[in-house]
Amino acid sequence: QVQLVESGGGLVQAGDSLRLSCAASGRTFTFSRYNMAWFRRAPGKEREFAAGIRSSDGSTYYADSVKGRFTISRDSAKNTVFLQMNSLKPEDTAVYFCAARVGMMSMTRYQYDNWGQGTQVTVSS
Repeated sequence: QVQLVESGGGLVQAGDSLRLSCAASGRTFTFSRYNMAWFRRAPGKEREFAAGIRSSDGSTYYADSVKGRFTISRDSAKNTVFLQMNSLKPEDTAVYFCAARVGMMSMTRYQYDNWGQGTQVTVSS
């Protein structure tokens, strides 16, 4: 069983920055084995992939809508994954979820079976 706890959300203005954190834990959890990802769900929309980082080599993946503005990273010593969000836009407003899976990196939410509760990010214009 994997526990994921997100933090760092809030209300900001367009153009501001935020850094989200996701702390991972579990009785038999080995952080290095897990691909980590951030998904987001905007009001009235489906949950969508935002960014991911592969366990094997640290390769990163981004949705086109956030590429160049968001950066995902991980700190293995702290079992934590981060999402640095710069130049935020009102359309980035969403609940942001951390997710983890072993095996291959995926940008498909159905392939993740470990999820956090989410943290709200609101960007005002």
